[in-house]
Amino acid sequence: MKEIRFVKAVYKLSELPEQKYPEIALCGRSNVGKSSFINCLLSSKVAKTSSLPGKTRSINYYLVDNKFFFVDLPGFGYAKVSKDERDTWQKLIDAYFNAGRNIKLAVHFIDSRHEPTNLDITLNGFLKGLGLKHCIILNKADKLNQSELAKAKKNILQLAPEMELNKDFILFSAINGLGKKEAIKLINSTIIA
Repeated sequence: MKEIRFVKAVYKLSELPEQKYPEIALCGRSNVGKSSFINCLLSSKVAKTSSLPGKTRSINYYLVDNKFFFVDLPGFGYAKVSKDERDTWQKLIDAYFNAGRNIKLAVHFIDSRHEPTNLDITLNGFLKGLGLKHCIILNKADKLNQSELAKAKKNILQLAPEMELNKDFILFSAINGLGKKEAIKLINSTIIA
């Protein structure tokens, strides 16, 4: 992966871009590091990052190497926006997943510093129910010591026992590059498949 460009921000389903490329959907709680993941994989700063949760309020499309889209979905579970706005995001996300897009992979980001929340459990069940190929990125792994990492891995394998470490369950850090190689390998194999 060498080149990335921002294509558009989508606020309603009618604005989705023409379906010319396969899509990799990035989903998870607010402030879990989806934008940092994009920037890390492509050694770029194209995706805007923020220390404020709830910054991504649209579905953001990024074209990678003129081969596929990263689709950055709004983060869920952020309490400091109105319930109406959260409901609007949720409807947009549901509509996206049910719009018949060419979604090759859904990437579920979970913050390694916390146990999976009820919203993570719901999202995991939702993706399984759709029958989509999906993986889990256990993000911000640089913040944990070895015993904390072991506990975090155990939590994920309880949530998703079918996942295999370094295959469809990856420890990741945008700070030190942990898991970058494995994530690129997974994405490349998914797009080529």
